[in-house]
Amino acid sequence: MTAPELEVYLSDSDATDALHHDVRAGLSADPKWLPPKWLYDARGSELFEQITTQPEYYPTRTERELLRHNVREIAVQSEADTLVELGSGSSEKTRLLLDALMATGSLQRFVPLDVSESALRAAMLAVAQEYPGLTVRGAVGDFTQHLELLPASRGGRRLVAFLGGTIGNLLPAERAAFFTALRAALDPGELLLLGAGLSTDPAVMLPAYDDAAGVTAEFNRNVLHVLNRELKADFDVDAFDHVSVWDPQSGWIEMRLRACRAMTVRLPAVGMTIHYAQGEEMRTEISSKFQRAAFGAELREAGFADPTWWTDPDERFALILAAAT
Repeated sequence: MTAPELEVYLSDSDATDALHHDVRAGLSADPKWLPPKWLYDARGSELFEQITTQPEYYPTRTERELLRHNVREIAVQSEADTLVELGSGSSEKTRLLLDALMATGSLQRFVPLDVSESALRAAMLAVAQEYPGLTVRGAVGDFTQHLELLPASRGGRRLVAFLGGTIGNLLPAERAAFFTALRAALDPGELLLLGAGLSTDPAVMLPAYDDAAGVTAEFNRNVLHVLNRELKADFDVDAFDHVSVWDPQSGWIEMRLRACRAMTVRLPAVGMTIHYAQGEEMRTEISSKFQRAAFGAELREAGFADPTWWTDPDERFALILAAAT
């Protein structure tokens, strides 16, 4: 087994600076908001894994089945020598891609990128042990900032996998910036594989973000634990209710936290004192659900060819393969 290599583009101090910036911007806004990435500390990541096993949460299992049934075709179309995974986490789903690409004989290198160095090191070591002939070179970084630093292919081409529906967590302007930056980092013919939620019946979509067991509610409130720990804030976590709503005009589900009572919260690390009215809501995440025509237009605008789509029979989720032009 070749020892995995790790490049670090995002330090602990960078993450702290980003948290301070986001909190100052989001909690001084009206209405208040926080970026969803701060939901995912170690505890938040554990809770999200629990969410994916809830009966209401269809995206993860639907994406996994789509991958299982179509991964050979994806591998043959891509003929990639390098697989890049954005927001890799544990890289579990990507093993389906690794197996299929290894079977084609083209794959030589795996490049996972994630903001968590500890999670990335564990995932890289596991992959290196399971695939001893594969070069594993990870990068600690943010997919909204460090795409241009991804290693180039070695005479072949790269397949960039961005799975899990995470693309839906980006606001439209953020999503356009991401597609533009990724296209700039790719050579013509290199490929993007996306997992994306599709717009369907709100009666199906909403329970996925408000499960009966309350796991999503605990996950949502976890961001307040993060702020209490990292910023020495004094949020009363139990004084906020989890709220999930469908916004048909924007085409996304919003997760919010609603103050059960009026309160004042202090955040000494950023020098803020903020006030919540009873019933005031703070957005913590969006999850866009896409229409095929509009999403294809976004990709073409950023410089990708018309994509190949694979969807489940109920058209609730899609795998999308698009080549840089």
